[in-house]
Amino acid sequence: MSYVSSPFELPQIEPESFERADAARNRERILCAARRLFDERGAGCVSMDEIAEAAGVGKGTLFRRFGSRALLAAALLSEREREFQEGIIRGEPPLGPGAPPRERLIAFGEAFLDTLEAHAELLLAAETGPARFAHPAYRVHRLHVMLLLGEADPECDSEMLAEALLAALGAELFIYLRRGRGISLARLKEAWREQVRRTVAAPEPA
Repeated sequence: MSYVSSPFELPQIEPESFERADAARNRERILCAARRLFDERGAGCVSMDEIAEAAGVGKGTLFRRFGSRALLAAALLSEREREFQEGIIRGEPPLGPGAPPRERLIAFGEAFLDTLEAHAELLLAAETGPARFAHPAYRVHRLHVMLLLGEADPECDSEMLAEALLAALGAELFIYLRRGRGISLARLKEAWREQVRRTVAAPEPA
């Protein structure tokens, strides 16, 4: 299946809806307070109670709007994720359409590693537990990788290979390698390129 010709709509991480003015103000206060506290102390060191207090809203309001700290972190990342998806679907190659699938897979991983470098703790908070795999962003990433793998080799098990490749881009592993082991971002990108090259055969000369 050709990825370029496949119907593929950009999902909304937080579907837009009409909100009352007070609800919209509460949402913005919560996001601003969460962003500030996460930046100051790290997403893993801030409780929902502290966010509600800093935002000046009740805890019930916070949980009704976002449900959990993971969903709140995902909301903070939603703009960056939309930009990332736009690059995948309509951007310039090799991240966007127009490059061979192996090159696109390499570009995908390198771009995501850049996102991890900038927002690893926020991503970790957003992907805690099995909920990570049901999140719209992860489903988009999985579909993208599956389609590229299938384009490169229609006989491969694209579903399982996609899961294996995406496991290497988990926030928890990234934080461990970057901060616990001191491995450079450049080395992580080279390891991703090698992983893709060993998974996807080079295209045969025309």
